[in-house]
Amino acid sequence: MSNIREPELPESIEVKRTDPVYMAHAYLTKVPVAAIVPFVEAFTEPGQVVLDPFAGSGMTGVAAAILGRRARLFDISVLGRHIGVNYQNLVDADAFRKHGGMVMATARERVGNVYGVGCQRCHGMAELTKTVWSVVVRCGSCRGPVTYYRALEAAGWRKEQMICPACGTSISSRNPRIGEEPVLDAITCSCSRKQIEQPHILPPSKPQMADLRWPDLPIEPHRQMYQASALGRHGLTSTAKFFSTRNLAVLAALKAEIERVDDPALRGKLLFAFTAILARASKRYQWSRQRPLNAANANYYVAAVFYEWNVFDLFGRKIDALVSSDDWIRSRLGRGSLFDGEEGTDVTYELANAASLPLPDNSVDYVFTDPPFGSNIFYADMSLFQEAWLGEITDWSLEAVVDRTSNGANRTADRYEALLTNALRECVRVLKPGGWISMVFGNSSGAIWSLVQRAVAAAGLTIDPATVATLHKGQRSVKGLASGIENVATVDLVLSMRPSEPASPARLWRPATADVEAVVQHLLKKQNETTPSHLYLELLRHGFRHGWELGRLDLRQVSEFVAAQGFAVHAKTGRLSG
Repeated sequence: MSNIREPELPESIEVKRTDPVYMAHAYLTKVPVAAIVPFVEAFTEPGQVVLDPFAGSGMTGVAAAILGRRARLFDISVLGRHIGVNYQNLVDADAFRKHGGMVMATARERVGNVYGVGCQRCHGMAELTKTVWSVVVRCGSCRGPVTYYRALEAAGWRKEQMICPACGTSISSRNPRIGEEPVLDAITCSCSRKQIEQPHILPPSKPQMADLRWPDLPIEPHRQMYQASALGRHGLTSTAKFFSTRNLAVLAALKAEIERVDDPALRGKLLFAFTAILARASKRYQWSRQRPLNAANANYYVAAVFYEWNVFDLFGRKIDALVSSDDWIRSRLGRGSLFDGEEGTDVTYELANAASLPLPDNSVDYVFTDPPFGSNIFYADMSLFQEAWLGEITDWSLEAVVDRTSNGANRTADRYEALLTNALRECVRVLKPGGWISMVFGNSSGAIWSLVQRAVAAAGLTIDPATVATLHKGQRSVKGLASGIENVATVDLVLSMRPSEPASPARLWRPATADVEAVVQHLLKKQNETTPSHLYLELLRHGFRHGWELGRLDLRQVSEFVAAQGFAVHAKTGRLSG
């Protein structure tokens, strides 16, 4: 069946990142299923084949399956395949909960009562929910140790007033870290309906470490995130160093018991729950007085104050979350499994390079993909955290990224452009006549957008200006909200394109500064309470629709122009006010 028709798509797609599937497992820059559905519906019919050559966590496969389409997913990411396959591994909820409980019970016996703690209110035994840890820094003047949390507490929680208790010198998180110490426990006890916070006390039981094994892979200096996160300076040079000894022991016991489960589907789903909690079970879970700030997935940052969470608590709650995810998919799919082999619902996921797909010519009806955005995220570096436990590592040298700093790998913008061009050419090769390709992309650099334009043209594709849509994926981080200050784009474009006629490449023209500023002025009048990111993406969309060469359109340039017009970025909302 041919796809030759004019698609009906909204100009702007706004979705929340809160559905059970999205929340089931963290993976960098997931596109929510709800954002993919309109495109699959617009460009395909039930039973047709959707391809995603940069499949990541497999959201395209879920969207295709619930719409009665088939999907072929590919990526170089070991973690991505693990997540994508297990989203589609729908298991019986009762059996899953039963085996999850058995795995935790056996692991508790093996490691001991490591989360048992005395309640200082009733003097009975309670269960530790989490421990707050603080880094210990060295005073720059007297050279003495300062517990960061205590200094912050003494300053009335005002960082700018933190001082060394011994000599009065100013203290900050930039002081050299020389150690860590626990400062506060949060417990659940039968004497209180609410969680209790109390000063930390030594737990009565140490973990039983005999015969426990855990991975400890080096995070090597050539990794971009080694450099960006200053891992060498903080001594965080391997995966195991991000966990407390107690949590390492519990994780090792839990993983060993999961591997003993006979049923492969249940074993895979339990491992899915296990990898989903690793970041939260580590030192990367940032403390806040108001509420936990969660773990930063895009870097290896360990905050000056962080949590050590009860692993069993995390794992039990994650099992419930995965049941909700399965139920969400199953209720929309109407069948027991995405791999049931019935017409229109089969999904496969393989490790493969997007520039060399193991598919025959003219074999797919539509392509929806979300490639890496230049140097925004280094997926292979961040996936190492989970892949260490999976026992298989992504080949980072194949990653389609642009290195921020030189590491000898020659992962340059030219290489990235060639990889993206070749991947798009592969999409054209396997696409049936009349088929479309939709690509999600976001970046704050005009040079990268110009690179995308060249790659699209070199692959023999033409972007349909009428189908260029903005994609808003819900609330962002504080850094994302303050995109006018940080110059980080927090909104993406979805470019839909199709093979162009031979010898008819689109001719682009470079807009003058006055042309760009006139469009920005128009957008400022048209869009109330917009953010710099939204404004920038609307400018780019205008550029695509009017044949602009986008090389000089940087978010920084737009932010500076807007500031010159008297607008400021609201610190809490990230919106422009003037």
